[in-house]
Amino acid sequence: MKYKAKILIVEDQYIEANNLEIMLRKAGYRVCTIARSVADAVKVIEKEYPDLILVDIQLKGRQTGIELGHLLSRKNIAFIYLSGNSRQQILDAAKTTHPYGFLAKPFREKDILIMLEVALYTHKENLNLRKQKPSLVEVKAGDQLITDLIGESAMMQNLHQHIARIAHSDVSVLICGESGTGKELIARNIHRLSPRSRYPMISVNCAALPATLIEAELFGYEKGAFTSAMEKRVGRFEQADGGTIFLDEIGELPPEMQSKFLRVLQEKEVEVIGGKTKKVDVRVIAATNRNLQEEMASGNFRADLYYRLNVFPLNSPPLRERKNDLPLLVNHFIAKLSRAENSRVTGVSEQAMQEILRYDWPGNVRELENVIHRHILLSRNPIIHSFGNLTSQPVKNDIRDCMRTIEEVEREHILAVLMKCNWKVYGPGGAAEILGIKVPTLNSRLKKLNIEKAGLKKNSKPYKN
Repeated sequence: MKYKAKILIVEDQYIEANNLEIMLRKAGYRVCTIARSVADAVKVIEKEYPDLILVDIQLKGRQTGIELGHLLSRKNIAFIYLSGNSRQQILDAAKTTHPYGFLAKPFREKDILIMLEVALYTHKENLNLRKQKPSLVEVKAGDQLITDLIGESAMMQNLHQHIARIAHSDVSVLICGESGTGKELIARNIHRLSPRSRYPMISVNCAALPATLIEAELFGYEKGAFTSAMEKRVGRFEQADGGTIFLDEIGELPPEMQSKFLRVLQEKEVEVIGGKTKKVDVRVIAATNRNLQEEMASGNFRADLYYRLNVFPLNSPPLRERKNDLPLLVNHFIAKLSRAENSRVTGVSEQAMQEILRYDWPGNVRELENVIHRHILLSRNPIIHSFGNLTSQPVKNDIRDCMRTIEEVEREHILAVLMKCNWKVYGPGGAAEILGIKVPTLNSRLKKLNIEKAGLKKNSKPYKN
């Protein structure tokens, strides 16, 4: 057997540690001497050099798993937290140590193996990024080679630095943000600054493709593969070979296509309809305005696909959160659109700028560009004095954050299943059967995740074996 990475388990509960060790060895991982405390873990690390560490947050003794997490973060050692505690205060403290993930107890074998695979891959990519020459990254950002992403706010400067840093890696990128914030512009800048810029970047809007055509569009087909296949068609992945494929609105990908897309990510090959399997060399950048964690919890998006895509998440900030960039954006669009329309408009009045600053821009940069374009076409003066009735309105976020704990996702998933089966916990069609776990295990999770009995309907049976 070819062994995988070496894992250290830091867990003071004997049965849980033993079960973990059996699970990992069965999957081909090497396992270090089990550590029962932070002090034991430090000794094992110095002696056995693990590749990744599984750390229980609530260890007995003076030092907690979070204290060990701070030490591992400083040493740049990959680690994942194990937690049976759902208190937000503890989880918030754990997040400050920058783990590669959280696993809520009791965990399924599938969950931990997926988390390990993704964490090890992500850590490897992060190490590769650290090896890049800092001067190269600074020159890229300093020379303003990042184009069309206008803004000097801290949010935008941070985004520019991340783009410049990851451009030279082949790591998968997931761009999260509301509609109109410029997610495709981010993807194009990553591609243009990368070694793959000599090859094409192919954009695919998953929401615009009918479910019946999406496989043929992505993977291609041979002549005669089906009735209307009158000639061979090269799929989008093959078109992007050597370059980058940008999958916009990845959250709209039908469930049956998600497994086939996952195969492309894992095996680097596509299965042409009516033809042979072909190897492809592409970098994948995906974008969404949905909360994919909620989609996972409701069963609409595969967890393993999410973790494969979410190696390096980027947030595209909404315009209302960076209003100090509005004057720059206004000047940029007036210059660009006046030139395109051969217009005399050169700027806006102070009153017009105040109208822009007061508005929340629910359509983000795209809406701002459209509003300026419309007034350039209507204006007879070189200065736009008013933008009319711009009214601020409550804005619902399409996505709160790309990164949440496994426990938060698990809680939503269990709630969704309970609602789907009318809060039936056990028996045929009950939540335990649907989730694939035993009733006592489900009862334990309901308690740990604060899913209260009060949430049950009056005619529901109580939680019991």
